Amino acid sequence: QEEEPDPSDLSVDDSFFQERLWPLLSHRVPAFSSLRPRGSWAGYYDYNSFDCNGVLGRHPKVENLLVVAGFSGHGLQHAPAAARAIAELLLKGSFLTIDLSRLGWSRISQGAPLQEKGV
Repeated sequence: QEEEPDPSDLSVDDSFFQERLWPLLSHRVPAFSSLRPRGSWAGYYDYNSFDCNGVLGRHPKVENLLVVAGFSGHGLQHAPAAARAIAELLLKGSFLTIDLSRLGWSRISQGAPLQEKGV
């Protein structure tokens, strides 16, 4: 059985990383053996517990509330597309460049999670 840090404890255990994870990383990617972290932090991130996908669009009950949230730690990766989509929705009234309506609130209210088979 593998040891895992207690997720409710946000203090950083540098020894766990150095002694347990670093050897695995440097074995997998030999170039890592010459690198060392200079700092670390721990924290929680936002995610959508319904289906772990982002929610993007107009809120169905609160007028003038547009939401871009719940990207499960992928927010930075999805930010450019999500920002463009929400700007188009706000300024033009619909998604133009990429239709992200599948990430809207309707799947939640209909109880139809967006399943991602690659995860």
